[in-house]
Amino acid sequence: MIYFDEQIDPDTFKEVQRIEQYIKDQSNKAILEIIPSYRAIMLTIDITQSDATEIINSLDLGNVDVDAGLTSNSQFKILHIPVYYGGDRGPDIETVAKHNQLTSEEVIKLHTENTYLIYMLGFMPGFPFLGGLNKQLHTPRREEPRTSIPAGSVGIANNQTGLYPKSSPGGWQIIGQTPIQVFDINRDPMCLYNSGDYIKFYAINEQTLNQIEEEQKSNQFDIEKWVTVSNEY
Repeated sequence: MIYFDEQIDPDTFKEVQRIEQYIKDQSNKAILEIIPSYRAIMLTIDITQSDATEIINSLDLGNVDVDAGLTSNSQFKILHIPVYYGGDRGPDIETVAKHNQLTSEEVIKLHTENTYLIYMLGFMPGFPFLGGLNKQLHTPRREEPRTSIPAGSVGIANNQTGLYPKSSPGGWQIIGQTPIQVFDINRDPMCLYNSGDYIKFYAINEQTLNQIEEEQKSNQFDIEKWVTVSNEY
């Protein structure tokens, strides 16, 4: 494990990205996997090929210039993903509103205003842990997790927001649902985004929700119509 500053912060994440890329560039065959997170990188090392300590020492991480070669944010894609907020698709939106002394409409407005950095994918394939949630929306997790949350559910847990690519148990406060299948094992690439990309949600009404769901069922779905990609906030 390689640890950085203990905080959720874009600058820390840039350091994680830089070190991740630096290690990848070494192409050391004994390093089987490089897994980045908010403020750490986990290396999976095949110790039958080489001693782990020797590998770490050979990387010379202490002398890496973390400011060199950083990719600018404009080179990462920003995905605009539709969400139907409230109702049976967002059963906890009133809880979030009450906790923060807001209306449901204000919750939707605040949630769709920000552009969220994907710090990491984890918990399940394609689950994005997103930073940048407005402080006015910070809400604790549910006291009792649900045994099943529908695929596409968008939720809040403390200072984070994210979405469930597949149906799963979970304790996040669910405020809406996207009808978009963001992770599909039969698609290439399987996931619409990677860590380092951004997500910006936009609100849709029930009619549009039904339209998207029907288009997907009829195999006439054009994902680029509903999920636009840009380099501008």
